[in-house]
Amino acid sequence: MELLQLRYFQKVARMEHMTKAAQELRIAQPALSKTIARLEEDLGVPLFDRIGKQIKLNTLGRTFLEKVDAALELLEEGRREVSDLGGLQYGSIRLAMTTLERLSEPLSAFLALYPDVNIQITQAATEEMARMLEAGSIDVGFTAMPIEQAGLASETVLKEDVYLAVPRNHRFANRGSIHLSEVGDDPFIGYKEGFIMQKMNEAFFRKAGISPKFVCQVDEPAAIVSLVRAGLGVALFGCKSGEQAGLTLLRIESPACHRSYRIYWSENRYLSLAARKFLAFIEDYFHEDGIHHSPPTKKNTTNDLRLEIR
Repeated sequence: MELLQLRYFQKVARMEHMTKAAQELRIAQPALSKTIARLEEDLGVPLFDRIGKQIKLNTLGRTFLEKVDAALELLEEGRREVSDLGGLQYGSIRLAMTTLERLSEPLSAFLALYPDVNIQITQAATEEMARMLEAGSIDVGFTAMPIEQAGLASETVLKEDVYLAVPRNHRFANRGSIHLSEVGDDPFIGYKEGFIMQKMNEAFFRKAGISPKFVCQVDEPAAIVSLVRAGLGVALFGCKSGEQAGLTLLRIESPACHRSYRIYWSENRYLSLAARKFLAFIEDYFHEDGIHHSPPTKKNTTNDLRLEIR
């Protein structure tokens, strides 16, 4: 039994599709089929039920997959521990986030300090992020949506107010604040359905008792800035720096509109030196900018991490 066989089996078992698995693994489908057949021959049992060209992981395969997942994760942890012994220049961080915007500048600053650290970034929904943390396929998650899952530690690093962005010639542009219900009939610019920011904004709309009419729904903050500036509508905007982009931002008096961004990591898995350094750096970065103003979920959690990596 070879390590490559196990990695190939893991991919096929997850996808239950030989051709798609071969494409992801970037090998020929016949070669993948032969590898899986040899593995089954070594084990002396079939791991998949085959019906025509379709394959389905059977009971034996599911049992074996649990052991393969555990074995490969232990090997990965061993590799990371050995890398740590060699110092940060060999370190890596597997990071997932729901939005790239809030971490782009901190990531740039971190890499300026530690240019040899390898950072792998995945954009994922909060639900998927929770599964990835549990499975050990990422080290750190960054999201504004809470994750309620046993075995995860978290830290609030950024808390921001949400403003109403209006064009310069809007009827309320000269006001400093507003009740969200006052613009219930205005055309709105929003994010696409299912986008994390849109989910949070919908909660604010419900509290205000309004159902906005969206003239456009986009997938990035830059598009919202452009469309509001062009006068197509108003929008909820979670960054005060929007004024620098030519927007007029009004403080929302009611309902209270805030977002809290948290970093998450698993308490039950090995966290590399680079990942621990990153956690401490992110907390310090926002704290020094005067943005982080909420207490940690677990007392001294990140401070303890900082002590370990000095």
